[in-house]
Amino acid sequence: MIGRLLYDTGSLPEGKVEELRRASARRHVPIEWSFALDALQAERDQAVTIDTTQIWFNSESRSYVIIDAPGHVEFLRNMLSGAANAEAAVLVVDVQESAREQSFRHAYLLRLLGLQQVAVVVNKMDGVEFRAAPFRKVGREITEYLQGIGLKPTAVVPISARDGDNLATRSTRTEWYAGPTLIDVLDGFSVQSAPVARSLRLPIQDVYRFDNRRILVGLVESGIIRVGDELLLSPSNRIARVQSIETWGRATAPILAKAGRAVAFTIDQQFFVERGEIASHSDSPPKLSNVFRANLFWLGQRPLTPGAVLKLKLATKETMVSIQAIERVINTRTLSGHAADEMKCSEVGEVVLRSREILALDNHADYAATGRFVLVDGFETVGGGVISTDGYPDQRQLHRVKATNLTEVEHLLTPEARAWRNGHQGAVIWMTGLSGAGKSTLAMRLEQRLFNKGFHAYVLDGDNVRKGVNADLGFAPEDRIENIRRVGEMAALIADAGLIVITAFISPYIADRGRAREASGEAFYEVYVKADLETCEKRDPKGLYRRARTGDIKEFTGISAPYQAPLEPDVVVDTVENGIDECVDQLLAYVQQRVTLKIPSAAEVA
Repeated sequence: MIGRLLYDTGSLPEGKVEELRRASARRHVPIEWSFALDALQAERDQAVTIDTTQIWFNSESRSYVIIDAPGHVEFLRNMLSGAANAEAAVLVVDVQESAREQSFRHAYLLRLLGLQQVAVVVNKMDGVEFRAAPFRKVGREITEYLQGIGLKPTAVVPISARDGDNLATRSTRTEWYAGPTLIDVLDGFSVQSAPVARSLRLPIQDVYRFDNRRILVGLVESGIIRVGDELLLSPSNRIARVQSIETWGRATAPILAKAGRAVAFTIDQQFFVERGEIASHSDSPPKLSNVFRANLFWLGQRPLTPGAVLKLKLATKETMVSIQAIERVINTRTLSGHAADEMKCSEVGEVVLRSREILALDNHADYAATGRFVLVDGFETVGGGVISTDGYPDQRQLHRVKATNLTEVEHLLTPEARAWRNGHQGAVIWMTGLSGAGKSTLAMRLEQRLFNKGFHAYVLDGDNVRKGVNADLGFAPEDRIENIRRVGEMAALIADAGLIVITAFISPYIADRGRAREASGEAFYEVYVKADLETCEKRDPKGLYRRARTGDIKEFTGISAPYQAPLEPDVVVDTVENGIDECVDQLLAYVQQRVTLKIPSAAEVA
């Protein structure tokens, strides 16, 4: 289609047509206009577009850059990179094949990328003898789909690309069609102006040292920056004023820069600014969050699963993110969604992502540049998506530094800020039970399962505590009490820092466990690892019961010292009736329910 359009408008260079005739003759096919763009040997041999190609093209009205993007599912990555830079799109559908799955997928991706100007051409009309009925059937089907995803096609044009019907001139073989030619459609597309009227978004690309000055550079994605403006830099939450806008080779420096222009400027503060910060005005900044929902298109060969860690590129920022949840996978043909544990290659879904640091971002519907991203695994782009912050709080207030004096010693970070950074509340999971009940085994298994799901967890048990902080304590009753007291205070501090602390101590006395609960408050959860003495003595993993029976160990809990079972534990795990995996599953479900932040689902947000 594009090759023939270039020919019909006299845009091919001299000698190109003869080259195309020779290349087509060698393959024993009629002249193949796609060879004007498909320069790769594989493209010509298989008659498919693999890579994107950009072509300068002029109509009588104006100039264009045509981005020829591949449509085949194997090369969707290239299609996305081409479409992401476009202002309008022409969706090509084969009238003999009707709208297939990839046509619906392409249309859905155009909507995700924010393209609103879309035209449809129904190609190969010569294959149906230029009859109106097949054209209208295909046109109606694709138009209904586009309207269903919020896109209204500018026009639906019947064409025969090989013969040039309805490309640059009206075809005599479609007298039943009274609409525009493809050239008319292209000339009717409006040129998108840079969003000057919107609030300022200026991602910092780099910082240079020049003449003892620190010069910040970046592209003004929206709005206007002026000398004297007070800027808010996100996510660092720092404020500075624009001192100058720099230029080279001009007698006078500009006083402003508008959307669409690269700009270099200086500020009146000397604090550290790094690539990835976003400059805005204080009255309309981007949101700050480390968790957000996204419509994601997955391109990786391996399925995407919750817990996967990937590199995110958002504007000029790069950071690591994890997939917290896959909420649903979307059927791009029917637009219905279904729950899934993974996303396969070329699937679209709604996911929740969590970053390791606070990000400055926007809803894609408001600001495209700071509302869309790509995911990278190693050196390969494996996904792209658009951001929705609906239903998520702006964390800016949680991270705003309060005014302090030098004598104040309170934490400047709130528990809420720590929780949103970690993705969960801090907690103390206090396991108590007889020796041999399975506390340490369950604690280590639970720690591993939580870690694999993206939680921050750590186990405190006798081995790592008595070798360090409690190395000065023995096993006399008063030393045992002090051991548990220190563990309780230590666990409370770690939980206050936002981590999940799992303890594995016999802690035989109700009073000692009560003091540990007081230290942690509502973050404390008592788990009774239940197993009777007979079972524990049979297990005897460290031979302690045997030694206690022979008198080698004095004051051994359950033999020569009492064990006070919890009266009202928060959860009971019976390791006699249930296997290890069942017990860990029970604990994991309990902990997740207690510590996971409540994030509204897509349905709740809607």
